[in-house]
Amino acid sequence: MTAVAGSIGTTTFGASAATKAPVDAIEWAAQMRSGALTPLEALDATIACVEAYPKLNAVVLRDFDLARDQAKQLSALGAAARAEATAHAPLWGVPFLLKDLGVTMQGTVTSHGCRFFKDAVAPVDSTIVARHKVGGLNIFGKTAAPEFGMTTTTESSLYGITPNPWNAKHTTGGSSGGAAAVVAAGILPVAHATDGGGSIRIPSSHCGMFGLKPSRGRTPTGPFSLDGAAGLSVGHAISRTVRDSALLLDLAAGPEAGSRVRPPSDAAGTYLQALSLAPEKKLRIAIWRNNYFGLPVHADCLVALDKAAKACEAMGHVIEDKMPELPVAEIYAGMGPAMSAGMLVAVQAREKQLGRVAREDEFEPLDWAMLQSAKSATAAQLFLARSGFDRAGQLLDRFLSQYDLILSPVTAVPPQLLGALRLDQPYESYAREAMKSSAFTSLLNLSGHPAMSVPMHWTAENLPIGAHFVAPFGGEGRLLRLAAQLEQAHPWAQRMPDLSGFKA
Repeated sequence: MTAVAGSIGTTTFGASAATKAPVDAIEWAAQMRSGALTPLEALDATIACVEAYPKLNAVVLRDFDLARDQAKQLSALGAAARAEATAHAPLWGVPFLLKDLGVTMQGTVTSHGCRFFKDAVAPVDSTIVARHKVGGLNIFGKTAAPEFGMTTTTESSLYGITPNPWNAKHTTGGSSGGAAAVVAAGILPVAHATDGGGSIRIPSSHCGMFGLKPSRGRTPTGPFSLDGAAGLSVGHAISRTVRDSALLLDLAAGPEAGSRVRPPSDAAGTYLQALSLAPEKKLRIAIWRNNYFGLPVHADCLVALDKAAKACEAMGHVIEDKMPELPVAEIYAGMGPAMSAGMLVAVQAREKQLGRVAREDEFEPLDWAMLQSAKSATAAQLFLARSGFDRAGQLLDRFLSQYDLILSPVTAVPPQLLGALRLDQPYESYAREAMKSSAFTSLLNLSGHPAMSVPMHWTAENLPIGAHFVAPFGGEGRLLRLAAQLEQAHPWAQRMPDLSGFKA
């Protein structure tokens, strides 16, 4: 029998007691498929990890009993029944966490990090959650996110602060900071995340993990809304290994009833199979050392960028300094109205359900202000917002017809200090700090292109920094193949933070 799954720092995710090496969800599932580890053992040890490090504050909604019931049923199966069950569920028995924002699991709460939704029980599974379950994942709770994902840190009045596992004075990033924290801490190998302005890529960079934002329409956002945040937001995951991300994308990707945005695919077969293909030769990669807002880029972020560029050149790829001209004001003008409109619709639906209006004291101050602004938005503003997104897509499509990839920093600065991005401060100071986080990533939410953060550098303060790659629309396969090459050349999966300060 292998060591029990879930312990942090020595034996992770059910790794062999002899090697003490971390493994990923694919290997973890293989252990359960073989009978070397039961789903109940895996779940109980994972829950023990969550409870052993309460100062991480990353798992804020705990559906432990529901998951234990599921794990007990799976663990009771005999060898023949287990073989039949795992034949079509490649992650059978693997514990999993959803982000507490934008997705639902029937009979459980999704609060969106907001006091007004703190006891909002979902009537149905989101489509992506249903697909996760079909793939065998056993969902036992939800990870922290800031209120409605409206900032690039994971701090909220409802749940408090989720500190960076590598340096507790700094942010995990947001809005998928809880997901990034549990993966970086070794509690899970992969966790659900969403990205509406950088919310997968920023926390992945800040926590030293791999994060892929798929193309618009690649993964489902239904059944209630088929276009997350007017097309800005898409769901996927933060993972320790590239192959876990590829497999989870295979499980989740594809249209649902009513889908009309269907990106092409550049993967022959599955995304997981694409990782074994021969590397693409001599990719032309446009490098962006600057951003479209004129913000200075921190030296450590440029170090991460240069490490990625040199790694790509060592593989035979060609790096060229080239940025297209973009009408920034036109493209970005609709981002705020689109995001606040989605929040307003959710709040109004909750008001109808509760039979009362929302109160100001149930929201973060900046989100409350955005809600009031959304009430006065015009149809023309929302139409122009989506037109701006389409314009971004057109221009970047043209640029990427000349280049195979874009390489840029993920953020303009390393992980900021906690408190700098909170939603209870004057808008001017918040916006100034938020722009430092999202100056590179948010453009790809507007345009809908796939992008990823790959770990590349650790600062003198022991803070991770990633490099940001962008592919043509539908180009997740190319990103995953390059990420797998970088993972092999510059491995990061074995790196673990010191969590001694996060114990009770």
